[in-house]
Amino acid sequence: MMKDVNTPEWSLDSYDFHLPQTQIAQFPAHQRDQSKLMLLHQHHALISHHRFFEIIDLLPSDAVLVVNNTKVIPARLFGKRKTGATIETLLLTEVEKGVWEAWVKKAKRLKAGEKIDFAQGNFSAIADQRLENGNWLLRFIEPEYFYEKLETFGVLPLPPYIERTTEQDQQRELDKHRYQTIYASQKGAIAAPTAGLHFTSEILQKIQARGIPLIEITLHVGAGTFAPIRTEDIREYAIHSEYYHVSAESSEVLKQVIEQNKKIIGIGTTVVRVLETIGQNFTGESLSGTTNCYIYPPYRFQVVQGMLTNFHLPKSSLLLLVSAMYGREKLLSAYQTAIEENYRFFSYGDCMLIL
Repeated sequence: MMKDVNTPEWSLDSYDFHLPQTQIAQFPAHQRDQSKLMLLHQHHALISHHRFFEIIDLLPSDAVLVVNNTKVIPARLFGKRKTGATIETLLLTEVEKGVWEAWVKKAKRLKAGEKIDFAQGNFSAIADQRLENGNWLLRFIEPEYFYEKLETFGVLPLPPYIERTTEQDQQRELDKHRYQTIYASQKGAIAAPTAGLHFTSEILQKIQARGIPLIEITLHVGAGTFAPIRTEDIREYAIHSEYYHVSAESSEVLKQVIEQNKKIIGIGTTVVRVLETIGQNFTGESLSGTTNCYIYPPYRFQVVQGMLTNFHLPKSSLLLLVSAMYGREKLLSAYQTAIEENYRFFSYGDCMLIL
């Protein structure tokens, strides 16, 4: 497919912007609900600035919030090979019980059938085979105790742009709580659905007290969320796939609110991908699968009418998705305003509400 030079929306360079390094948030806000919130409207370019707790009154009365209840697992493991050499792995996807596709640092040195010992042998796996993409299948010994051991010996995988030193053990302990949403319950993600990090129990209670429903779905966020787009023409990019699940209860409520023409607001890009994958085909039955839904301008949304989202990386698939909802030029202008107003960017940063 040849790039259409007359269509900037399809050029990756059209989604670039300069972000000062100092505005990449390395730590969460002191309190979840004290982060900044930028309010944007799809039908005009007016911008207003708020604190997150004000979302209670900013939401329209006919709104419905859909959140992602995935839970980040401590998927980074450090261990030793039989040679005594240290090894670092990042668990990516559970293929079957106790068997994980994993990224392995210096993977070429590993041999099929080799045993890897984590945590002085308290947690071990066999390297089954190397996959075509360079990752490995690791088969964990005693899979029935896998998650208990992972919680004990694993390390939470923070995004690559958040730096931690070995001296920051106290901060790492805080990350275990703050790099999870308060409604996280379904284990399986290796990255947090960060738009939800701003909510507190009190805010959710007050939103629901207004009569605004809260619906939970699951999408296990994978490493692909950080993958850069490497094609100059964005239409040629092959986006990653991620597992999703919508319970029968959530499916039934979504079916009802769609029929009632409620304003469905996705809390984060992960929620938007799931809802737009399913479309209006909610039947009241549970739904599961994988999505490789790739949203970029001029996509027409079928289900989602608004969203809460953090500020994303330049030239990222997440930035493209938000551009599809709000408009590329308006969004980049809003990002420039956010930079000038000293908003904090990325996972631990501030957010925007698009209505």
